[in-house]
Amino acid sequence: MTGRTQRLTRRLRRVGTTTGITTGTGTATGAGARSAQRRRRGTTPKVVALGGGMGLSASLASLRRITGDLTAVVTVADDGGSSGRLRDELGVLPPGDLRKALAALCGDDDWGQTWARVIQHRFQSKGDLHEHAVGNVLIVALWEQLGDHVQALDLVGRLLGAHGRVLPMSAVPLELEALVKGHDPAHPEAVGTVRGQATVALTPGEVQSVHLVPHDPPAVPEAVAAVLDADWVVLGPGSWFSSVIPHLLVPELLDALVETKARKVLSLNLAPQPGETDGFSPQRHLEVLARHAPKLALDVVLADEAAVPDRASLTDTAKERFGAAVELAPVARPDGTPRHDPELLAAAYDRIFRMHGRIGPWR
Repeated sequence: MTGRTQRLTRRLRRVGTTTGITTGTGTATGAGARSAQRRRRGTTPKVVALGGGMGLSASLASLRRITGDLTAVVTVADDGGSSGRLRDELGVLPPGDLRKALAALCGDDDWGQTWARVIQHRFQSKGDLHEHAVGNVLIVALWEQLGDHVQALDLVGRLLGAHGRVLPMSAVPLELEALVKGHDPAHPEAVGTVRGQATVALTPGEVQSVHLVPHDPPAVPEAVAAVLDADWVVLGPGSWFSSVIPHLLVPELLDALVETKARKVLSLNLAPQPGETDGFSPQRHLEVLARHAPKLALDVVLADEAAVPDRASLTDTAKERFGAAVELAPVARPDGTPRHDPELLAAAYDRIFRMHGRIGPWR
């Protein structure tokens, strides 16, 4: 660790001591202290959540309520908005999905909610800062200062009092390429290559498959270690082709997912995503995932009971493709929007961990 890193770490420890946030090696009070105590006693499962964007944020906001040992592994293929601009100008990883994950892990106290709002804040101007997110700029600044993606994200997490750790799935910026049928509405039967996560997410055509550029990107070692050491791995919800499947296209990460002794739960979306998965049934989501990772096994597929019109078909597909059981639960917000309710999703995860988990020290 460099002298600069040591000085920054000491400062953040002092911040944690005076504000009551968890600083890793500092002190914690309130919910953070209780989580730390449970973790020391081994009373909560080690959970790793994979994804990106709002889907991962929904999982993290729920999981932090039920475990004190939580790690997010985040996709790094975003090429739109503030992240895309920073990526193009500075050659860095796109920070946006990492920022969203950190915000989701912020606590419900004043400190946590204040910092969540700050890092999500976007500047409004007529200049170059327009629509840049504060958190994106902060993360990139620490990357440049420290020269280490993981150390920088850990430091941001300590500052925020995040209830968990955030890691990129790869230390190199990735690009998403997709084979799409009918991307050009004038040629609905034509299959062509579409490049870029933002473009893939909004294509009017039917996505056939996706891959990453470079094709065999290195995984972040800490992410691989977290998956191998986990009790539970949670995949999804989120944009299926641009946030969920990319984790399965990083060879070292996929190997870890296949080899880990952790139980694995796949959380399905509440509705098809316009453009990317228009018209997809829940079972088709599973079929697409299986085509991209045929060796992957799952233990549980979680779906909202109101979003599954054919329960028997979903049950059969989950068992045939992944050897998984299906758990149906009300996890959507009561306002009718296709968004997960944090408390309901937390309850569903907690029930799954207890019902389907091996006898573990957290039970």
